[in-house]
Parts: sequence; C-alpha cells; structure tokens
Amino acid sequence: MSLRMGTEELAWLAEGSRLFAAGAGESSYNLSRDWAGSVAGAGVTLVAPEELPSGTLCVAISLAGSTTALGEQLPGGEEPARAVRALERRLGERAGAVTALNLAAENALIPFIGAAELGVPMIDGDGSGRVFPLVEQTTYALGGMSPTPLALAGASGELVLLETASDRVEELLRPVVLSVGGWAVAACYPMPAGDLARVLVPGTVSLLLRAGVPGAPRSVAAPYGVRTLCRGEIQAVEGSMRPESDLALPSSPSSIVVQETEGLRRLVRLEAHNEIALALADGAAVAMAPDQICLISTTDGMVVDVDKAEPGLQVEVMVLKAAPVWHTERGLALGGLSAFGIPL
Repeated sequence: MSLRMGTEELAWLAEGSRLFAAGAGESSYNLSRDWAGSVAGAGVTLVAPEELPSGTLCVAISLAGSTTALGEQLPGGEEPARAVRALERRLGERAGAVTALNLAAENALIPFIGAAELGVPMIDGDGSGRVFPLVEQTTYALGGMSPTPLALAGASGELVLLETASDRVEELLRPVVLSVGGWAVAACYPMPAGDLARVLVPGTVSLLLRAGVPGAPRSVAAPYGVRTLCRGEIQAVEGSMRPESDLALPSSPSSIVVQETEGLRRLVRLEAHNEIALALADGAAVAMAPDQICLISTTDGMVVDVDKAEPGLQVEVMVLKAAPVWHTERGLALGGLSAFGIPL
C-alpha cells in the first residue's frame, strides 16, 4: 500500500538511515538531509514495485564516491535528475520510479531527492538489505540484472555514460568519480518493475521510517534481525598483514581489537577492509560477511567508521543478519569473506 512521505516522514527516514550506516560523514549527511528537505515539496510517494505496471522502468540512484568529498564540494542540486535523464535518453524510455542501491545515510536520501525532482514514486526496498562497498554487490546483480548502462552526474555539470561488463564497473567507475571531484550521483540498474519485485529486498524503507520515529528501538531498522556480539573498549587498531590484496576497495585492510568489558571478557578481533567483514572472539569466528558487523559508540549511539576507530573508544559490536539471498552460494561468492579477500 502506497504512502506519501512528507517532511515528517523525511525526518524519520533520515534518522533511521543512520542507525547502521558506516562511513557516513556528518557534513555530507546534513547536506543531503537539507537538500532532500529543499525539494520535498508536497512529498514523495512510497510504493511497492508490485503496485506499478510490470513494465514500468525503475532506476536505482546512489551516491558514488566519497561522502567527505560530497561535504566539501556542494552539489548543483540536479545531479539525480540529470543522471536519470541521461539514462532515459540512452534507453529511449522514461523512468516511472526510482529505487535505492542501499539505504545507508546519504544513499537513502538521494533516491528521495531524485523521486522528488523527477515527480515519480520511490520504491519501498533496496538492493542489499545492508551495505556493501561495490556497485555490483547487490541483490539486483544476484537476480541477474546488470548495473549498466550507468549514468554518472558530477557536481560541476559532468555527465558520463558507462557501458561495460558487470565485473568491470567498479574498475572503470572509481577513476571517473575521482576525476569529477570525488563524488557523483549514479543512475544504474535500469529494469522493469516486474523484475525489480523479484530481486528487491522489500519493505526496507518502511522499516527505516519506523526506526526513525523518536523512541523507536534501533533493532527496528534491521530487516532480518540484529544481535549484540559484545560490549567493550577498543584496545588497538592495526594495519593489515595482507598488503598484497588486489581488491579495488576504497580503503586499506586493518584489524580492530576490542576487549570485552562484561560477560566472558573475551578479546574480539575485527578484520576490516572498508567495512568489518569478520569477527573473531578468542580466535574463533563468531560473525562474518555477508552479515553486516557494526561498531556502535556507547557514548553517542553513532556508528563508528572503520577509519575512525581508535584505542580507548567504548563500543558495542552489533551484527545484522543479511537477507537470505546473501547466504546462497552465489550470494556468498559476491558478498562473503572471499569478496573481501579474507580466507577462512
């Protein structure tokens, strides 16, 4: 059943989108929230793909690149619409709805902005049910949908159309994003609503709306369940022992060591490459990708980005269960430990 998202619902969406969002910058998040508020107008309609005619063209919209760069280089304001219009010109068809790659902070707000600018509905769901660092790490891809053709709109008026094999998208996309200032808006994964209904992680926008209501528990934002692995203090942050990794990921591998301060008082080691992919407690694996592992600061309740973890910080380690499709053979190949270069 469709829902009209006005300014109140936008505030809930914005709050819910931060609850498990690693890598979200304060300035870029605030900018995206203000940007969404400035174009919200009469609101955006939230729909399930099944509510649309099956042939309706749906397009995923996402931030590509660095949230830090977004906070430093302000948008012109029409990047989502320009990217979608470029894709429409390539396909010779108008988009009837937009959807999200994932719903972490800015990536939940940019599809809202695109829907408002284009005057089309936003789909209630996303392409991961959690967050992955690469464009091709989506349930859309697992369902056989291609991220290309992909249109990229930069803040200084740049417009780039990318067509390539799915496994080369990230290789070609990152240098282009860097060349236009470190961030851009991508319009990708064009598909009919009938296919989107098949490959989507459904209902996740509605969950964020519920989770963003003041007083709602954080767990509401986790579509497949969440558990607390431990509470403790970060003892050390170490460099990777595998510098030879050739993955095209945006940050270097590292390890975070947490000393549990209650319960069994275990030593928990978190292995990260852009995000935490593996948790070991006293040497035994206790959580791993494709499930999402988050560090939550017990001081302010915010997610601690891997690159900002430091000794002495009091944290809660939480594990979000991934959508069932991520635990299939294909899902594990695309989003499991091997995708992060960690053998086990």
